[in-house]
Amino acid sequence: MIDTDYLNRLEEYFKSGDCQFEFDNGDEDRRYAILDFLERLMEVAEQADELATKLIFKGKLDLLAGGGQTPDQGTEVQ
Repeated sequence: MIDTDYLNRLEEYFKSGDCQFEFDNGDEDRRYAILDFLERLMEVAEQADELATKLIFKGKLDLLAGGGQTPDQGTEVQ
């Protein structure tokens, strides 16, 4: 499901000014479609940010909460 080619095309669409041009010169329906698309894209980006944070820090919060012990380190009884 990873389609970096599409992301690259989308990035170029924004950077080139094509999206802005279409918005400025489009009819009302086209402008609403662009705004709806951008809103949805921002929602998906927020989800991606949350997921990336979870994937990167998976287990790290437990490590911090556990006082610095990794799951395979037990406390020694003396």
